[in-house]
Amino acid sequence: MGRTYSTDEITVYWDPKRCIHTAICLNALPEVFDTERRPWVTIEGASAAEVRDAIEKCPSGALTYELADGTREAPCRPTEISVRPNGPLSVRGDFEVTDKDGNVFGVGPRATLCRCGNTRNAPFCDLSHRRVGFLDNPHAVALERETAESPATITWTDE
Repeated sequence: MGRTYSTDEITVYWDPKRCIHTAICLNALPEVFDTERRPWVTIEGASAAEVRDAIEKCPSGALTYELADGTREAPCRPTEISVRPNGPLSVRGDFEVTDKDGNVFGVGPRATLCRCGNTRNAPFCDLSHRRVGFLDNPHAVALERETAESPATITWTDE
């Protein structure tokens, strides 16, 4: 289960199973996010707006927030899916990740989905692509953005 960190202005949620350790949060706001400190999140170290802005840079969705007035991150629309070179699919938007039986086990506004097939946290990336030396297929065909449709549901199957 994840962790929750709160002040009167903002609540930060961290789901360690979704974190891919890009260190984007650490670099964006080191006075708040510091893995050498316990707890590693000290949201009193910056304004709620600064914390919100840093969290919205997290590609995996491991960090999310809720402001005191109930405001949460607005998902981008249409949903965007981009390929990270030699890495996962980065998804941003209003989406659900379901298993083949329709059970929801992940929702937007952000996620990183495995492309290498070696994750131990399927369908989410766990950086296994680095361990196995996954490389993009140089012959893969890219879909033009104008012809892409924005998915509302991403279904994962282990077949």
